[in-house]
Amino acid sequence: MESIRFETSDGLSLEGEIRMPDGDARASAVICHPHPLGGGSKDHPILWAIRNELARRGFAVLSFNFRGVMGSEGEFEGGVGEVQDVRAAVDRVRGETGGPTFVAGWSFGGMVALREALTDDRVGALALAGFPVSETSDVPRPDVPGREEVASLRIPVLFVVGEADPFSPVPELRRLVQRFPNAELDVFPDTDHFFWHREREVAARIGEFAEGTLLS
Repeated sequence: MESIRFETSDGLSLEGEIRMPDGDARASAVICHPHPLGGGSKDHPILWAIRNELARRGFAVLSFNFRGVMGSEGEFEGGVGEVQDVRAAVDRVRGETGGPTFVAGWSFGGMVALREALTDDRVGALALAGFPVSETSDVPRPDVPGREEVASLRIPVLFVVGEADPFSPVPELRRLVQRFPNAELDVFPDTDHFFWHREREVAARIGEFAEGTLLS
């Protein structure tokens, strides 16, 4: 694991870590963490599990902290400035290897990752875990993209959700997923937004999807 710093287009220095595979990297990946105002950072068990799984499958993986989180400069910007953070992370990790870039995000991180993918054709596939569709939270976050926006996103997208996730009720999420041209949904039973004790299963599914869509 290598600790790094990299800079956004608006001049902020962000902290991150790069995990390289044991052999040659065949592609790159970026992981986006949950809401900063809820204690979100790159250091969550499920994000560690996803990072390790992607590296095992041949990805150079960058995990990082959004602006204003821990050692990253700046302040929380409600999911707007954070899109620049994802773009800077994609810039940085693509310096490690050629090939496609995979982006995975959990909760708020998934919303920001989706916003970046809508405008960045370097993103070859997305995995969105616990994607918030419910209005039960009043914390600032990006809007869910409209029907026309998601219809324009042709890359493969995987949604994973716990069946008891209060922020992502399965019926509402299914309706959203149906708007995407190339998306699939996996519902994990007996768990919720945090995927407690299911981290490795979720990571394995995301790794399988990443490898199958970008490296097969």
